[in-house]
Amino acid sequence: MMPSKMRILWDIMKMQRLRYALAVAALTIAVYVSYQGPRIMGMTIDGILSDRPLNGPRWLVQGVEMLGGTSVIARNLWICGLAMMLIASVSGLFIYMKGHLTAHASEAITRRIRDRLYDHLQNLSCRFYDRSNTGDLIQRCTSDVETIHRFLAEHIPDIGRAVIMLVVAIPIMMRMSPAMTLIATFLMPVIIAYTVIFFVKIRFAFTASDEAEGRMTTTIQENLTGIRVVRAFARQDFEKQKFAHTNAEFRDLDYKLIRMLAWYWSVSDVMCFAQRGLVLFAGGWWALAGTKHALTPGTLVEFFFYVNMYLWPIRSIGRTLTELSKALVSLGRLEDILSQRREDDDETSDDLQTDDKRFEGEIVFDNVSFAHADVPVLKEISFRIKPGQTLAILGPSGSGKTTIINLLLRMYDYDSGSLRIDSTDIRKIPRKKLRGAVGTVMQEPFLFSKSLKDNIGLGKASASEDEIIQAAETAYLHTAVDRFDQGYETIVGERGVTLSGGQRQRVALARAILKAPAILVLDDALSSVDTRTEAIILRALRNRHGRQTTIVIAHRLSTLRWADYIITLEDGRIVQEGTHRTLMNEAGLYRRLWRIQNDLETDLQKDLE
Repeated sequence: MMPSKMRILWDIMKMQRLRYALAVAALTIAVYVSYQGPRIMGMTIDGILSDRPLNGPRWLVQGVEMLGGTSVIARNLWICGLAMMLIASVSGLFIYMKGHLTAHASEAITRRIRDRLYDHLQNLSCRFYDRSNTGDLIQRCTSDVETIHRFLAEHIPDIGRAVIMLVVAIPIMMRMSPAMTLIATFLMPVIIAYTVIFFVKIRFAFTASDEAEGRMTTTIQENLTGIRVVRAFARQDFEKQKFAHTNAEFRDLDYKLIRMLAWYWSVSDVMCFAQRGLVLFAGGWWALAGTKHALTPGTLVEFFFYVNMYLWPIRSIGRTLTELSKALVSLGRLEDILSQRREDDDETSDDLQTDDKRFEGEIVFDNVSFAHADVPVLKEISFRIKPGQTLAILGPSGSGKTTIINLLLRMYDYDSGSLRIDSTDIRKIPRKKLRGAVGTVMQEPFLFSKSLKDNIGLGKASASEDEIIQAAETAYLHTAVDRFDQGYETIVGERGVTLSGGQRQRVALARAILKAPAILVLDDALSSVDTRTEAIILRALRNRHGRQTTIVIAHRLSTLRWADYIITLEDGRIVQEGTHRTLMNEAGLYRRLWRIQNDLETDLQKDLE
């Protein structure tokens, strides 16, 4: 049975196997034609030294006779030179065809790998990303894919070339001298055995080197992503030391790999030169001794050329196997990703809701419990939101507020209980449909390095400019955009770096509003805006009240006051629930926090006066 990684390699070549087969055919013709060159060379040498009749390729002998030449090669050297040029041209043509076919095949396969890998990454669960390093994933999608591409483009043809040159050379040499053929292949088993042993040993070194490169890439990625934090805390020296450590680790492992490769090439060079030396020694000895195995000078030169032509490709198999080791390591690292279960793999239920009916927005949590990495996060959570109502969630950090949103979006699946939207179990709703019905604004929104218009337009691909402006006005962003020189065409930079924290949140809010979702989620989405701006935005959202079910998570109780229903979480449980008025009339966390915030605002106001 084919090893799993080799089977993967064979599978990804599926659509391009015909091109590789044609490339092998072109290579076979090129090799066969090129083997005529030494024959002409030997015939020429013998003709010059001994003035013998032509004794070479039939097509060349016939060509000389058709031209009216004599049978003496010394008088027709120009024909031999012309024949060598013809052979080089024909061989070069078929080598070009081989290169053209393998280039097309390898590029097509590499594109297929990238597409498949990217598509798979788009559909993996949050649990996978929780335990993965972004830098390592980037390294796998770039460096590892390029390693496979290089092997497909350069080294698969080399395998075919080595095999074909050996298969063609052995019969030719056997016809010339079986004894010399035995001498010429004497060290071949040793070279092949050494290559296989080296291949087994070096693949572990490649794995270690690749993993070290992944750790170094992760360090670079984290530093560049958090460069402003690094500078704000003057941590440049620490970051340089951290990078120096991962860089040195990668250098040491790569240097170990280079040493192993240097040993291979030097030892294999010695064996190849020794093999050539054996041929010269045996051929010369037999010629001087006049034995039955003696070859003419031209034939000996011809034989020596044949040995060179098959020996060096055989020796290069070591390099090919080295690259195969790297390719298999890279395939294994990609297989680690591709073998991960996709989110849509479990969406095969017969009763899966596939209609296009718009959600009304009713949400029911019924004794929902959830644990992350075996640590309980939510414990028997129960509440109900009617369509168009607003639910506010309050609680200290780590109480489970954001986890409720993640379960609603099916970033994670709950462990027990029931979670329903419009009376349908959430697990029976395709994730794409579910997330298309929910507009989410996070505390730290992600913006792409595009224009404001493009970032807001992500909420609705077909949105008109008027719709984008209307959404921006609701999010109280339009006034700020008017002050930009390029207006909505302003490029916001990577992650929205050119905008303030409050502006980034308002862009994300406009994006969610433009989406016109059945359910709107604001996860501390106004934490970076000032109190006045918050009040304006909340007033605009209240004017839209009833258009969609809304869930608001906030630490400012003024943000929660206008909600239809409020729940207070603590240690993963609901400890209080009700309206603002009812919660203010009972002792508990809500009233305590309200009084603390009011006292702080009162003291601040007095200080300002």
